[in-house]
Amino acid sequence: MRILAIIPARGGSKGIPNKNIKLLQGKPLLAYTVEIARQSNYFSELIVSSEDASIIDMAKQYGVRAPFVRPKGLAQDDTPTIDVVIHALKWYKKRSVFFDAVCLLQVTCPFRTIEFLEASIAKFIESGCDSLVSVQRVPHKYNPHWTFELNEAGYLEIATGDDTLISRRQELPVAYHRDGSIYITKTDVILNQHSLYGKQMAFMESPEEHEVNIDTPEDWHKAETIIKGKTQ
Repeated sequence: MRILAIIPARGGSKGIPNKNIKLLQGKPLLAYTVEIARQSNYFSELIVSSEDASIIDMAKQYGVRAPFVRPKGLAQDDTPTIDVVIHALKWYKKRSVFFDAVCLLQVTCPFRTIEFLEASIAKFIESGCDSLVSVQRVPHKYNPHWTFELNEAGYLEIATGDDTLISRRQELPVAYHRDGSIYITKTDVILNQHSLYGKQMAFMESPEEHEVNIDTPEDWHKAETIIKGKTQ
């Protein structure tokens, strides 16, 4: 299977300026994802997609291609990730290069391991699913069967649509949330359904120590704390 690995890394970041090239314990944030991705045996191609010259230069310093400059219109705060992926696929299509699937690796999740990445890709290939995402378990207090949303009358109702609450924690079904670390999707699902998920979505449960998705200064501080704990 031909897999294109894409590391999206735009230059504009309001929460943490220059986040993708900011030093996290002495190493650019981008480098954490690049170094793991380069170790994979599954990728036919590994690229960084960016509109920012500094990020493109840094990617090349770490041995990863940035074969195009992403249009600035696809590097905005509200740019859907799927559009960034489709842009890359179309760029390759114009050059008669095709892939069976895309693996999206976000820079904001620096603690994935090569073992977890390889196991995720292997499961994706073996399962025949439309996509695979990395997840973590939702704490019981946030389980959708125990959360509420407002109805049209302004009253609370159970988010799942259930009529009655599940009373015991032990009876709650396991729920998961995406942790943002890994997305792997068949190319035809991306292009034909405009989706990173499709209809049959497999998953890999990430270790708890992977749980950081850096979007805010608080997230950055958490990441620094995790790294310091690993080096002590």
